[in-house]
Amino acid sequence: MSTTTSAALTIADAGLLVTETRRAAEQAGVPVSVTVVDAGGHLLAFRRDDRAVLIAGETSIRKAYAALQLNAATADLADAVQPGGLFHTLPTALDRPLLFIAGGLPVHRDGRPVGAIGVGGGAPDQDHGFAAAAVRALV
Repeated sequence: MSTTTSAALTIADAGLLVTETRRAAEQAGVPVSVTVVDAGGHLLAFRRDDRAVLIAGETSIRKAYAALQLNAATADLADAVQPGGLFHTLPTALDRPLLFIAGGLPVHRDGRPVGAIGVGGGAPDQDHGFAAAAVRALV
């Protein structure tokens, strides 16, 4: 029986995700914070633009953890956390409340989750676009 393992998300990968997010955000003139976590929820990278509001940092962290824990884009989860939704009473890990607005994306290799990225600071659709551009660049 063979076991297929996916290459883990590395510090270099995290650096690329942050760089590409910053590039996309700077082109749009939006100051953002970026968080990258590995598959175990360990922080690999964090960067907050000095012009970004302070809460953008915590927002990016929450988005990354939500995307990782649920292996889904946070933009796709808003309805699930409403009363009566699938995740309305979902407990959270690491004492961090989950955040379900666009900007959090899981990162996959070989179809398996290896980490996640969270972006905060812009409008939700902008944050999602910046994160998606970074993930595309990683492939």
